[in-house]
Amino acid sequence: MDHNKKEEILSAGIDIGTSTTKLVISKFSLMNTAGGTHMPRIEIIDKEVIHKSPIFRTPLASGNEIDMPEVEKLVLSQYEEAGVQSSDIKTGAVIITGETATKSNAEEMINHLSAHAGDFLVATAGPDLESIIAARGSGAYDYSKKTNKTIANIDIGGGTANIAVYRYGELLGTCTLHIGGKLIEMKAGMIDYIAPSVKKMAKQLGAPVQEGDRFEEATVKPLTDYMAGTIAAMLKNQLNESEPLLLGHQPGWEYPIDVMMFSGGVSECIYHEANCEATDMYDDIGVLLAKSLTEHPDLANWEWIEPTETVRATVLGAGTQTTEISGATIQVDEDTLPLRNLPVYRIPFDGGFDEQLVRLPQLIEEAVEIYDPAKEGQNFALYLADLPLLGFKQMQSLADTLVTAVRKKPKQQPAVIVLERDLAKSLGQAIRIQHPDQQAVCIDQIYVEHGDYLDIGKVLQSGVVPVVIKTLTFH
Repeated sequence: MDHNKKEEILSAGIDIGTSTTKLVISKFSLMNTAGGTHMPRIEIIDKEVIHKSPIFRTPLASGNEIDMPEVEKLVLSQYEEAGVQSSDIKTGAVIITGETATKSNAEEMINHLSAHAGDFLVATAGPDLESIIAARGSGAYDYSKKTNKTIANIDIGGGTANIAVYRYGELLGTCTLHIGGKLIEMKAGMIDYIAPSVKKMAKQLGAPVQEGDRFEEATVKPLTDYMAGTIAAMLKNQLNESEPLLLGHQPGWEYPIDVMMFSGGVSECIYHEANCEATDMYDDIGVLLAKSLTEHPDLANWEWIEPTETVRATVLGAGTQTTEISGATIQVDEDTLPLRNLPVYRIPFDGGFDEQLVRLPQLIEEAVEIYDPAKEGQNFALYLADLPLLGFKQMQSLADTLVTAVRKKPKQQPAVIVLERDLAKSLGQAIRIQHPDQQAVCIDQIYVEHGDYLDIGKVLQSGVVPVVIKTLTFH
């Protein structure tokens, strides 16, 4: 392909949440941004959302199972409406969020959908990743890059509140709380369902709320007020370890928060009350929770700003913000792709090349111990950080040492190597010449961290691969 031509690829974001399911399809334009005489550098120069689905109720077959055929029908109907085939979609993410992720068939669902999603890079989001994706879709991340303020994005859906805090575009931390519109549900004016975490909280508060009771604002609002107070305590880093609404780890950001932004379904009731009343949200506590948040005196201490996207923040983040593009000088055995969910093991070379080369086999053994302790064949990516400029002989010995070490793994697998510098092609070719029977995927111009997860898609026309980096830890 002529490296100055534009290439367009389609990305899909699919968000299957506790109460709603949404989908967006975006068009990415890729172009070589290096001059004609330089090494090609293919980048995403434009992203345009070409189709937004309506907001569907998440179809459940029973209380704890997602209705897979129904979700699949929804997704395929939206592809059809947008005029695209599954095979047209080259990147993006499917995420199963909130309480839905705990449904018994969530993992099966992800695998099932990925079969329809073309050469899809599929992420099932952990709560940390969800918080990050929502903050990117809501505009909070961009806001933090443009100002000197520390911003918390609080994405509240049906089952969880996912919080991500950014300063100067850098993630300072995340937190997830059992706070959401569907944690208490009503039927015909009676309380039909109370989530276990809320029952625990009600008990601590001594609040007399039970399934089968008449729904009265006077008895339920103290619970939503408590949720709002918990958000304020979390923002101040003052959450108790025994807090019944805390899901996972405690917050731990170092800077005081200046600004708050809400996204997710409940935020629609904060910023656009009229829209909220038009939908049939009265069968849960979404409206009441929004009221508690806007009225809570502790939350008035921060500056509130409106997001660019409320209810679709997560799906837009998944469809437009999760993909990066590798360097154009890569070496890939094409039939090994796509690869999904590869944990990243970082090997730094800043202490000197020869010393690290000697330690390489031992480090790769350590990686096997961490990522494949049961020897089931879980592959991983090796991120060779801070590599110096290598001469021909050094490149050959690096290739040889890598392959010899990787061959000791319990199963024969493609060697997946990620570099920051443009050295992937020369390393890949050195591997191919010395060990023609070893499959390898060598990609560069990608910056990852130890403990990240990678999805690598099929090679595009421009000779690059789409990469989704799933950051689950903090710098």
